[in-house]
Amino acid sequence: MLLVFDIGNTNITLGVFKGEKLRATWCMATDVHQMPDEYAALILTLLHYRDINSSDIDEIALCSVVPPLLSTFVELSQHYFHISPLVVGPGIKTGVRIRMDNPREVGADRIVDAAAAHYLYGGPVIIVDLGTATTFDTVSREGDYLGGAIAPGLLITAEALFARTAALPRIEFTLPKRAIGTNTVDAMQSGLLFGHLGLIEGIVSRIQGELGEQALVVATGGYAELLASEVTVIDKVNPDLTLIGLRLIHLMNKE
Repeated sequence: MLLVFDIGNTNITLGVFKGEKLRATWCMATDVHQMPDEYAALILTLLHYRDINSSDIDEIALCSVVPPLLSTFVELSQHYFHISPLVVGPGIKTGVRIRMDNPREVGADRIVDAAAAHYLYGGPVIIVDLGTATTFDTVSREGDYLGGAIAPGLLITAEALFARTAALPRIEFTLPKRAIGTNTVDAMQSGLLFGHLGLIEGIVSRIQGELGEQALVVATGGYAELLASEVTVIDKVNPDLTLIGLRLIHLMNKE
């Protein structure tokens, strides 16, 4: 079985593949202060409750946008699973040609998403990753990573609003019924949620225009299911896109 980790700024998503089948997935909070032993204890417990024996894990692949946790997960992979994991980064085959000014600037998770999206849907494709940041990644018909856009995600925006104002509270991310809020919470939900929907529609429209041809738009990330149904520009939602991409890249590097 293959164990994969997508280590993000807010959450760590992990999954277990048996062949092509994604047998189980979990999500846990990112904490740079956790030690390898602490993460391992949690992961082994999660595996146990899904009736997956840790000894059945014989391969591990991971990508990370949190540098301090890279060594943490490499260490726990080696100590608890006796496996040296595949770490997505420079020198790893991804099947994606990066057409950025500086390819090393592109986050590993964005390349993994691009590999998965092109494999699953062909091209051109636009990936909208609704996580800590909201990112837009553009992949050509040939599978080249062309670039994209990075905007503050819902959580960052909401926390900034709370931190930089004296009277505004933290709020739950619930789509309001109306744009005209009749109380503070409704008004904040309108601004944050409908504002983010406008952001998605606007940037996708501009990217489509620059491509000069119609691209499929795929949403992924923690807020994808909340927002995707409220905009017409998103064609598909795939919350497991990064995990699928990790499996694909792992296969490429076994050959």
